Amino acid sequence: MTYTADPGTTIGHTHLKVSDLEQSIAFYRDVIGLEVQQRYGHDAAFMSAGGYHHHLGLNTWRSRGGPRPAPNATGLFHVAFLYPTRKALAQAVANVLGHGVTLTGAADHGVSQALYLDDPDGNGIELYWDRAPQDWPRDPDGNLAMVNDRLDINALLKEA
Repeated sequence: MTYTADPGTTIGHTHLKVSDLEQSIAFYRDVIGLEVQQRYGHDAAFMSAGGYHHHLGLNTWRSRGGPRPAPNATGLFHVAFLYPTRKALAQAVANVLGHGVTLTGAADHGVSQALYLDDPDGNGIELYWDRAPQDWPRDPDGNLAMVNDRLDINALLKEA
């Protein structure tokens, strides 16, 4: 028998192994806009948006001073940050670019608009906004039909 998760299930916080805790805190604070909620000594920090206990955990328990993972290594492809509006996404992207961070990609997936970048340890990050479900593209049978179209970043940034 196949198990199906309860439809109310969500994916919670993410913990990342980082090489330099202070560098990572500065990146996620200044570039992504998260706030430190708690520090766990010199080894870990818990960060969030809006005062939640933590959306993101950063730790150096096994990775202090470690190298970036090879591009062909297994592991996390990216952590995604969902913004409530297209304007909020635009403001976040404007902040990222204002800090001189290079985007590694951008796409309109039909269901969402997404921009991609890497943190200082090479962990992938997706910043995205979801369209309303009734606006998602569907095939003639009603199945979801996501795409990978070009995203007009300049048009997005005009909303910032």
